[in-house]
Amino acid sequence: MGSREMIDACMQHSLFSWSATGKVDPIPIARAEGIYLYGPEGQRWIDFNSQLMSVNIGHAHPKVVQAIQEQAATLAYAYPGMATEIRARLSLRLAELLPGNLNTFFYTLGGAEANENAIKAVRLYTGRHKILARYRSYHGATNGAISLTGDPRRWPTEPGMPGVVRVMDPRPYEFSFGSTDEEIVANNLTYLEEVIQYEGPKNIAAMFIETVTGTNGILPPPKGYLKGLKTLLEKYGILLVCDEVMCGWGRTGKLFAFEHGDIVPDICTMAKGLTSSYLPLGVMAVSDPIANHFRENVFWGGLTYNAHPLCMACALAAVNVIVEEKLVENSARMGDVMHKHMERLAAKHRCVREHRNIGLFGLIELRKNSAGERLVPYGGSHPVMGKLGKFLKDNGLFTVLQWSTVMCNPPLTITEEQMQVSFEIIDRGLTIVDEVFEQ
Repeated sequence: MGSREMIDACMQHSLFSWSATGKVDPIPIARAEGIYLYGPEGQRWIDFNSQLMSVNIGHAHPKVVQAIQEQAATLAYAYPGMATEIRARLSLRLAELLPGNLNTFFYTLGGAEANENAIKAVRLYTGRHKILARYRSYHGATNGAISLTGDPRRWPTEPGMPGVVRVMDPRPYEFSFGSTDEEIVANNLTYLEEVIQYEGPKNIAAMFIETVTGTNGILPPPKGYLKGLKTLLEKYGILLVCDEVMCGWGRTGKLFAFEHGDIVPDICTMAKGLTSSYLPLGVMAVSDPIANHFRENVFWGGLTYNAHPLCMACALAAVNVIVEEKLVENSARMGDVMHKHMERLAAKHRCVREHRNIGLFGLIELRKNSAGERLVPYGGSHPVMGKLGKFLKDNGLFTVLQWSTVMCNPPLTITEEQMQVSFEIIDRGLTIVDEVFEQ
């Protein structure tokens, strides 16, 4: 099937997510390998966003493809109430890899479902109803998960699930809690504790955070925040749920992002990099006390595809590739390389407001003028971002442009040479944004 026929059929007979389908301009993809996407007529694009920050091991890894094929030929599906060898093997491997007492797992089909079940788990375990969440966050598009979400994608679905209390992040969009990490942490946690008092500590089951905020800005927590937050929540018997759907499995230069803060949450949700998105799978990992509670009390959660054998075989193979091929270490090393490229572009292009990355989780943020005003207002748009996106695509690079930002989240397999080529394309693209810069 050629590009035009593929695009026309997809647009005529399917809906695209987060879009008015008649206004999308999809890239036609026939196959993918490594960090590259290929079109039907041989076009090639660098996948500089790992699709949705998820194809961590790169495309078409032969070990994962083989594992999927072998499992499909052996046992493609089993009713969730059955025990299977692949369920046992993956669970043992995850218990080995996850830090602390995160030893028990509930399997879903994605990150949103993992968060939905975490909502159930914290409420059932604590007997409390309210949940704290942050404004600069995204936790999924299903009813509970989008209610936890802070960004504008929740607006059309409101009022949504009751019981959600949103608070500002350590690094809000405009407001500032301070100029140093120490000041930011102290002020933000003081503010958070006051909110807890207003809401009644005995009413709050948990706080959900993206350990490193993803699409809302790639925001690593300030030094000391995670430890301070965990201590504060423990003071009131409030559970901490770390959403590592996007930032987990090596993306930040650690296997799990919460390891940067030297903590272990009560619950960790994950997906995306777990299977490198070759197949859909999400996981809610719970601590031993929570797991023990549900050995005696019913966990009121389930789905037809819970613990799907085919998806679990994919996950086991993908996780082993991450560990055995030292992709976490490569993420940390190439993160330093990425940072240097970003510094070079910031020095060269007046449109660059700032840049940040932790491992291979990064972005470049653009500005409108010399006063440092963001190019795009909160939840808004700017015509030049469309022009930039077209330039990148026409010159062989795929990534996501979110508001004022250019996402930089390549597969963890990327080499220095491939990184160089990618940033050379972005370098030329930023010239377009420089042209609309206002003094």
